[in-house]
Amino acid sequence: MQFMLLFSRQGKLRLQKWYVPLSDKERKKISRDLVQTILARKPKMCSFLEWRDLKIVYKRYASLYFCCAVEDQDNELITLEIIHRYVELLDKYFGSVCELDIIFNFEKAYFILDEFLLGGEAQETSKKNVLKAIEQADLLQEVDSVL
Repeated sequence: MQFMLLFSRQGKLRLQKWYVPLSDKERKKISRDLVQTILARKPKMCSFLEWRDLKIVYKRYASLYFCCAVEDQDNELITLEIIHRYVELLDKYFGSVCELDIIFNFEKAYFILDEFLLGGEAQETSKKNVLKAIEQADLLQEVDSVL
């Protein structure tokens, strides 16, 4: 995976994770172009599109779009499954995740993503193991704040 973007129906970027080195200018241009392209598509259209030399896989959940860019030879169905698994993890952690959860707890959303994906590859496929790691980190954070 090259990168993952989460953005609202209004086109506001809520989370971005880049697995390839790009300048800020390039990242902003890519984000802007992709958000415009995806938002312009009709709801019944396919969730896969070819864009530049990449394959874009996206899915809308409630008011958020989850968008991933993968290389041309990568399997788009696995990428769709990765998006879905990330949404399931967010749902389990936040209890029916919404856009405000991402806005106000973006560091947790990034942490969950980092526990799940490493370098753009699925690191842990077990939801139970990812959630356990997050719970342990939360406990450690609570202990640190008490001390």
